[in-house]
Order: sequence, then structure tokens, then C-alpha cells
Amino acid sequence: MKKIILIILALSFSQTFAQVELSSGMGINYAANSSLKNYLNANFNTGNSVLSTFSAQVEFYGEGVYSVSDNFQLGIDYGLSVYSYNNTSSINYELSYNVHKPSVVAYYVIPGKGYKFKFGGGVGLRIVNLDERIISTVNYSGTGLGFLAQAEGHTSLGGNLYAMLAADIRYDLIKNLSSGSRQFSNNAGVDINLNTFSVGVKIGISYFF
Repeated sequence: MKKIILIILALSFSQTFAQVELSSGMGINYAANSSLKNYLNANFNTGNSVLSTFSAQVEFYGEGVYSVSDNFQLGIDYGLSVYSYNNTSSINYELSYNVHKPSVVAYYVIPGKGYKFKFGGGVGLRIVNLDERIISTVNYSGTGLGFLAQAEGHTSLGGNLYAMLAADIRYDLIKNLSSGSRQFSNNAGVDINLNTFSVGVKIGISYFF
């Protein structure tokens, strides 16, 4: 009886871990944020060309998913976007921020021999830390909500190791950044938000247990 129980537990443990996938990598986003761009162009872009609608951001990426069935997965996606701007040619100004982007995700999966395609999306919390230096540095922080649509392709490198290529579309709603009682705002007292639409591509490695 004990042997039967041990065999059942071993099979259950094996089955569970055969359904887990972990991925990590990095990529680039092209992000549009009209509120922030208008603020920078109007106040801190002296002597420079007007900032374009889309700006490049580096993104670091990690994901863990569980296969509910052959064609359906649930998991957690995490992204960290990094952006910086400075103008030291005529004024001494620097701004930088990072956005933590954890999301609960669901995927429709198309499996094959040596490859896997996934299409899905999710929603999650957005956490921002922003530093602005004019004379001294002020740190602002805030939270918001974000939405994600993503497609991934995984191709075998041998064994359980896979190369991963992904593309995503995101929309993040992040308002009311503050430093204590001080709001992140322009000279007229209008709050600057980080509501952002972005498209991105990522490459990385995934491991299937």
C-alpha cells in the first residue's frame, strides 16, 4: 500500500513539474506618453529638437506559467521598463523612471514538436519610481493599472531549453505621482501622468519542466 501511495505521489509530482515553464530575457519598447512629452518639450528641451511621440525604453522580462491543458496556460508575467532623459547643453536637467509591471496572464497555446506558440494577455499592477533633477533630485512614486496583449514563440535548443521571441502591446494607466505632499506637476499646477501606450519585442530563454 505504501509503495502504491509513493508511486502515485511521484507521478503527481512529475506531472505538476512537467507543466511549468519559466522564461527570462530583455528587449526594447517604443512608448508614447503625451503628458510627459509635452511637459519635457515645454519646459526642459531648450536648444534640442522636439521629442518624438515614441521613445525607446529598455525592458527586462520574466515569466512563469502553468499548463492547465495542452492549449491553455495561466501564469505571472513581470516586466521592468527603464527610461531616462537629460538636457545638459543649456540647462542642467535630468529625468529617469522605472516601471515595475507584474501581470496575471492567460494564453492560448499551439504546441508542436520542438516548438510552441502562445497568444494571450493579462492585467496587473503598475509601480513607478521617477527621479527628477533640476537643482536637487526629487523622487516621485505612484501606482496604476496596466493591460497586456502578447504573442510568444518558443523553439527547442535541445532538451528542455528553448529560445524565446515575444512581441507585446501594452497600455498602462498611471496617475498621481507624488513625493510626500508634492505632486509631479507643471508650472500651472497640472499633474503629469505616465499613461503610456507601448509596443515591444523581447528575446530570451525559456525552460520547460
